[in-house]
Amino acid sequence: MFFPVAHADVFIPDSEYSGYYDYEGIYTVVGNVKNQNDFALIPTITISVIDDETKITKTLNHVPIPPMTDIPFKLKFPEINSKNPDLLKAELKYVKTEKSLIPIQIIYDKTLITHDDGHVTGRIKNIGNQTVYDPKIFAIVHGYEKYILDVAQNIERIEKIEPGEILNFTIYPDPSVSEPVRFYSCFAPVDTTVIPVTAKKDGGDYDFRYDSGAWYSAAKFDETGTTLSIKGYNSYPLETYANFELPPISGDEKFSVTLNDEPVEFIQSIDEMGFWHVAFKVGPTSQGVLKISGFEKGLPPELPKIPQWIKVNTEWWITNQISDLEFLEGIDFLFEKQIISVPERDVISESQWKIPQWVKVSAEWWQEEKISDDDFLNIIKNLVQRKIIVV
Repeated sequence: MFFPVAHADVFIPDSEYSGYYDYEGIYTVVGNVKNQNDFALIPTITISVIDDETKITKTLNHVPIPPMTDIPFKLKFPEINSKNPDLLKAELKYVKTEKSLIPIQIIYDKTLITHDDGHVTGRIKNIGNQTVYDPKIFAIVHGYEKYILDVAQNIERIEKIEPGEILNFTIYPDPSVSEPVRFYSCFAPVDTTVIPVTAKKDGGDYDFRYDSGAWYSAAKFDETGTTLSIKGYNSYPLETYANFELPPISGDEKFSVTLNDEPVEFIQSIDEMGFWHVAFKVGPTSQGVLKISGFEKGLPPELPKIPQWIKVNTEWWITNQISDLEFLEGIDFLFEKQIISVPERDVISESQWKIPQWVKVSAEWWQEEKISDDDFLNIIKNLVQRKIIVV
């Protein structure tokens, strides 16, 4: 169920909501969503801008926000051209979800430094007992005359942070910020900042996502449907990264990447959900047209909710080829990816995981397609809620 913006416990403060033209002349809206509830939620933010006499509206599906937490956002409007666009008040809706606080803590000590040129450096620590992959640190950049100058994030990729590990981070404001930076606030660790994109392909929509310190827009396929071009730029003085997540068509695609028609070194891999990843470095203050070639014609088939490797693991577990622990690693993956979610699931060590043998009956029904993916997920969710399965 969605709730309207009038709900006082979820809001965007007027003082933390602003628009500006970035270094590349792209109108950019930044803000901060405050969740003062005792439950997690996923906000949907609708932002409208009056460009001369034209109203341009975009909707942002924000990352999940844990209870009593703020997470900033940034949204770009390349269509806007007027000198003084009118940013309207944002409309905010949300849906409840289950999301624990990310166990990453900003270390507030003398190592957290705002430098003369406006960038900030600091350290983060994983205070939890599980590895966090691809974390990002968001923060609001404040000025002396303007309360909010920008919303910025670390632009150097943090691949993972182990329990107890301390790592450095660096955040730069957009180079268009000319006013001296006064301070940074609302440091927010997040783990799910990917940008959805849709491009027309072979008479339909090809939906994909990317994660990057750079920004990309105007995605389109060529007439053959085999090459995707997209404009990109990194306005920051540091090298950053890009990781494109592409749904497979056959699963046999072999990609190539160019920037301004020059070859780019990249890594192609496939994740546990069956999506291709094309990842590469992005040079400092670089821009141009990125092309990813090697797509097959047609559109991707609908992928199953549960990755195929979990179904294979289930068959091996039923036939005693793998241990209970190895099977439960797959079940834990379903919770990590929020394919299944239950409220207040305790995070415990693998040595405490347990599963009764009679659960194999339900697993065998699913493996033999006597019950659907949804049926199997509901069974697992119910058994975890009742603590019959502990994972």
